[in-house]
Amino acid sequence: MTTADGLPADLRAFHNEVEGHLLAAAAREEARTAAARFAAGLDRQPAAERAEVERRFAAEHLALARASWERTARRGAELRGEYEAVYRQLRARLLAGLLLGLTLVVAVDFVVLASG
Repeated sequence: MTTADGLPADLRAFHNEVEGHLLAAAAREEARTAAARFAAGLDRQPAAERAEVERRFAAEHLALARASWERTARRGAELRGEYEAVYRQLRARLLAGLLLGLTLVVAVDFVVLASG
């Protein structure tokens, strides 16, 4: 079985897992960099306190990133549901229109053949 992008399903799942790990690693590095930049301005604080500020800042940064990702994923799922519902409605309308058109063609053919 393949996915929409042509990859086998198990390979696609592996790809998604690796991509998730890479994104998480990038987010952790971004948090550490931002924390170090923030703590650099605290040069009057003892090194241990600066390290604790960096640790807390990085943890908060990661928590905010995780919350943002979760909101984005939740909204994506909501939109997918909405779009799938609209697609089902459109598909049903198209099928009804095709059936009506076919019925009209058959009825007209029947009338023409019956009158001929």
